[in-house]
Amino acid sequence: MAETPEPEVSETPEDEMKRKFREALERKRNQHAGAGAGGKDVDPSKIHGAHGPAANKRSFRRKSGG
Repeated sequence: MAETPEPEVSETPEDEMKRKFREALERKRNQHAGAGAGGKDVDPSKIHGAHGPAANKRSFRRKSGG
């Protein structure tokens, strides 16, 4: 028979919540590890080219007094 972790009688609601968060975090880490192993030079970032050199050099002009 498969062993399933049965909650202990002495487990408090706080301990149960921490355990659930740890399990969810572990699943998330495993999911990201599998997605990142897809290929070489794969950028996992969703933002590309957000910052870079400006197209033209910015010029500042003084207001003429009038």
